[in-house]
Amino acid sequence: MTSVAERLQKKPVRKPAVKQVRLKLVYIDFWSALKISFFGALAIGIITVVMTGLLWVILNQTGVLIDLDGILSDIFNEQVSLAKDFSFGRVMTFAAVIGLLNTIVFTVLGAILAVLYNMMVKITGGLHVGFTNS
Repeated sequence: MTSVAERLQKKPVRKPAVKQVRLKLVYIDFWSALKISFFGALAIGIITVVMTGLLWVILNQTGVLIDLDGILSDIFNEQVSLAKDFSFGRVMTFAAVIGLLNTIVFTVLGAILAVLYNMMVKITGGLHVGFTNS
């Protein structure tokens, strides 16, 4: 005689069935879209400022700005000083202003896109998305 445990061990193991789910995206929360776009834009703004600072330091340390001063002086036959015009303070201030403007613009665009999507959903019925568990 066999026990129940032995019969269960011999039972073939079935693979779980693949389940498919079709969902419809019919609404994007305005405040969620606003927060996501703000933090994404803030990250891009910070990256812009940091990369601008690194680029300026690299160009200054390698002497590219001084070489460009000499080339431009030869071309225009007058003294040109890019190092004075593009000082670290000026470059970083410009990068910070650009980063701030990008943050504002991208945040507003994210909010506008959420509102536009919510209005389009009323006409089209939404975006169909399919998922599986495999």
